[in-house]
Amino acid sequence: MKWLRQIWDLYYDGFRSMTLGRTLWAVILVKLFIIFVVLKIFFLPNYLKEHARGDEAEFVATELETNN
Repeated sequence: MKWLRQIWDLYYDGFRSMTLGRTLWAVILVKLFIIFVVLKIFFLPNYLKEHARGDEAEFVATELETNN
């Protein structure tokens, strides 16, 4: 367990003493938000919800059977 504490101290001290790194992490987090939230909302529609009409399991089963 001592090694776990040493790893924690390494990262804690590193992030605490950052100046430019904080800005870079903020940019990375904003990019991840855009990729996973904004693009999901606008470009990845919920196909199953639109086509299943309430019975998702049956829809998936029939789609798997017809496509094989």
